[in-house]
Amino acid sequence: MKLIVNSDDFGISKAVNLGIIEAHKNGVVTSTTLMCNMESAKNAVDISREYKDLGIGIHLVLTAGYPLAKDVNSLVDENGKFLKMDKIRELAQIDDIRKEFRCQMNKFLSFGIKPTHIDSHHHVHSIPKVLEVVKELALEYNLPVRLIEAENKSIPEEIKKTDKFIGSFYDLGNIDPEGFINILEKNIDIKVLEIMCHPGYLDDYIISNSSYCIQRTKELKTLTSNMVKNYIKLNKIELVNFNEINK
Repeated sequence: MKLIVNSDDFGISKAVNLGIIEAHKNGVVTSTTLMCNMESAKNAVDISREYKDLGIGIHLVLTAGYPLAKDVNSLVDENGKFLKMDKIRELAQIDDIRKEFRCQMNKFLSFGIKPTHIDSHHHVHSIPKVLEVVKELALEYNLPVRLIEAENKSIPEEIKKTDKFIGSFYDLGNIDPEGFINILEKNIDIKVLEIMCHPGYLDDYIISNSSYCIQRTKELKTLTSNMVKNYIKLNKIELVNFNEINK
């Protein structure tokens, strides 16, 4: 098995950034995805530069914070903040989605790095009109896209993806070492597997703006645990990032 352990939310806050780096440096995280519309995005890139084995993809955002593009009225509320998922599904116009995602991609590239792959905050690319724009970017930049059940059949073959995606580590009952190992045991025959995770430390921003708080520190403890690292080593699981499937 080739295993990609991808931490979402790189750039959401400095504390989360540090936790993701810790989970890579001393744990099993091999990949992360950057939220380019967040104030701590540059900090994330800066502290990651010495870790050349950490793959960094783009975490396209329509449901947290503020847009980078101007005049994307179908994406925002009266305060200029992104709408929630249900309203994006109902109200977002594809031209505004395209405009915003182009701005986020340009911001990513402005940091002088190339994304390893594409995924999205709150799996917003499960919405068909959002997925259309994601497919355009994936083909243009030759990037893999995170596979999620809602859109498996809608991603064309020429776009690379893993053989399976696991989002259930995010569930409260799975964030201990035994839960992570149980996921691996159930999927040991999968050729290329992605497991999504959200490790991090806590700061005021996360405590004030995220419902997923203390769980991030518990994930970090699991992802750096000797139990998990030893299981991966003993079972000859190869830790890789998305560059490995984009050759």
